[in-house]
Amino acid sequence: MEKSTRIANPLEVQDKKWYLIDAEGKTLGKVSVEAARILRGKSKVCYTAHQDLGDFVVIINASKIALTGNKLTDKKYYRHSGYPGGFKEERAKDLLGRKPENVLIHSVKGMLPKNKLSNIYLTRLRIYSGAEHQHQAQSPLEVSLGGRHGA
Repeated sequence: MEKSTRIANPLEVQDKKWYLIDAEGKTLGKVSVEAARILRGKSKVCYTAHQDLGDFVVIINASKIALTGNKLTDKKYYRHSGYPGGFKEERAKDLLGRKPENVLIHSVKGMLPKNKLSNIYLTRLRIYSGAEHQHQAQSPLEVSLGGRHGA
């Protein structure tokens, strides 16, 4: 058997679709995994790792996302301004209250490949803290995520 790199044929590649994920009551990991999978286009038949074949993702109700265990108090996000003494850390609870979109951006970014395509994927991610979004014209398809085990 001869190994070869599969390259998506331009005839196979469809237009980019829009997907809507409602994060209310869902865990951060489940929402992030599904968003990263759609952004990369891994569910498509013509998926190729080195080509950009993913779709757009709109996530609503980011402020109502669930974190399991003690992650609200124990999980910390770090950043640095680049200046001496510019190191900042913030608990997940505080960041969810201040900018809930950043929690999801950080999580989805960590699940994407560390290459030039990741920035392209992130430009197609739209996150809103409330239930309202401005992408009704694109008529996004709703993505259903599974609930807790046994529920």
